[in-house]
Amino acid sequence: MSKAKTHKREDPSRAQRFSFPADEKKHPWLKLLLDAYSIVDMGIVKAIAEEQKKGRKLACSKGCSNCCITHKDIPVYPLELVGISWYVTEKAAGTVREALIRQLEAYSKDDPCPFLVEGICSVHSVRPMACRQFNVFGKPCEESEDPFYTRRYDVMDPVKKYVDQAFFIMLPFYGVEKESERIRVIETGTFHRMVKELHSCNWKSLAGKMD
Repeated sequence: MSKAKTHKREDPSRAQRFSFPADEKKHPWLKLLLDAYSIVDMGIVKAIAEEQKKGRKLACSKGCSNCCITHKDIPVYPLELVGISWYVTEKAAGTVREALIRQLEAYSKDDPCPFLVEGICSVHSVRPMACRQFNVFGKPCEESEDPFYTRRYDVMDPVKKYVDQAFFIMLPFYGVEKESERIRVIETGTFHRMVKELHSCNWKSLAGKMD
């Protein structure tokens, strides 16, 4: 798989903007998406640090993919879908690409995330904000556990300030360019009407573009 020109981010307590210089010049929307993700990641790092100051331990770590398997209602926005589609068609390679094609072609709504390949997120650098923000404290998740429902107190809340800034950056992709209009859209939350569920998307059509 082609690597982004940045340090690999191994855990959610560290943040580093992923960068694809040539592709960002070619696709203006990609810079918007990566800048937005960088802001969200920064907010997550700060939020985790604040919780750790309180003595709380982050349970999420490299190698854990429980939420990728158990979650069936992952919200994803149109620009995020464009980013994922771009990444798997233009960056995924070798055995990972072959596995993705098989999984996407055979995908069923009740399956784990179609981008989970051998326990690893194959679209890690462009994974949705919902995935980036889902962090659990305390003990690691039990098999098949969704801590949002079993122990909500251990699940970190989204950092609204940073999420709003991220959406503010992405709005030009949707044709909302004026600053005043973007502020209004953020304040009213109307952009949430565009959200889809990752598991409900037609991923078989993406497999056709990759093959």
